[in-house]
Amino acid sequence: MDDSRWATVLGFAGALVVLGALVWLVGVDETITALTSADPAGLALVIGIAVLWLTTWGLALWTVLRALDAPIPAYMAVLVFAGAIFSNNITPFGQAGGEPLSALLISTATDSEYETGLAAIASVDTIHFVPSLMYAVVGFTFVAAGAVRLGRNLMFAAVAVAVLTVGLPVGAYLGWRYRYELEATVVRLLTPLLQFLGRVVPGRSPPSKAGIEHRIEGFFAAIDRVAADRWTLVQTLGFSALGWACLVASLWTSLYAVGITVPVASVLLVVPVGSIASIAPLPGGSGAIETVLVTLLVSTTPATLVVATSAVLIHRGATYWLPTLVGAGVATALGADRATTRG
Repeated sequence: MDDSRWATVLGFAGALVVLGALVWLVGVDETITALTSADPAGLALVIGIAVLWLTTWGLALWTVLRALDAPIPAYMAVLVFAGAIFSNNITPFGQAGGEPLSALLISTATDSEYETGLAAIASVDTIHFVPSLMYAVVGFTFVAAGAVRLGRNLMFAAVAVAVLTVGLPVGAYLGWRYRYELEATVVRLLTPLLQFLGRVVPGRSPPSKAGIEHRIEGFFAAIDRVAADRWTLVQTLGFSALGWACLVASLWTSLYAVGITVPVASVLLVVPVGSIASIAPLPGGSGAIETVLVTLLVSTTPATLVVATSAVLIHRGATYWLPTLVGAGVATALGADRATTRG
């Protein structure tokens, strides 16, 4: 088994340990009882909402690919995005770890250059941050207004929202303002590494500095094209915002399915802040995201630990495992197609 597969296996093992510890602390029997007594209609609705979420974010990728002159049918964009989610969910550090594989899947599906696929998924992932911050700010405003005092977990949420609200715009501005300097720095840092890998990897020849520069310049040029296309940005932001609304609805409906109705404002806060845990060194943040979601739900709603844990497991089952299984099939099909084409 190669190193990447070992990393995936160990990552999933770590995620299972974290999830197992969470359920054990809450109560295994109590959690199972809550799950088995969940409303079947509510569970079916959660799955339907998850499919709608996957569709809207797939359409966000579809709009970006059209702007990059790599168009594919809308249904195919949804399936390819499922493949991208699969790559994120099986690699540590979530999107940061899965984007290289996602870019490969996109470039294969669109028959485009690798840097075009990387620019597409990087653009979509970046745009997704904007609506999440809006929802988090709105949710925190209402939750804080109704709170008698800010507990430790709410203070954590406040800090997370504040850091993202300030840090993301500043980072985006600096990245755009100094994009040419950033491009030159990336070329300078990656060229020796890629040339070294080209020498040591069997069957590969070291890439030239000019070739590396051309590919990196192509990536930044693609990013520029997306950023300069206002209509694409509006469409992508719209699909992204609708997708976040679906994620919020999924968690709210999961809570309803296990017998509790909570304020929508609390879920507006909990879902975006919980997604920050995807940076944990676990596949797709699995285990870490569940823990953060449960902790914040107990802090901001009347939900008990058992109810919150059961609802989160239902929510994550629909929004983590469902796209992972669909995406695995897409990734396998695209990988086979790539192998056939090369053969």
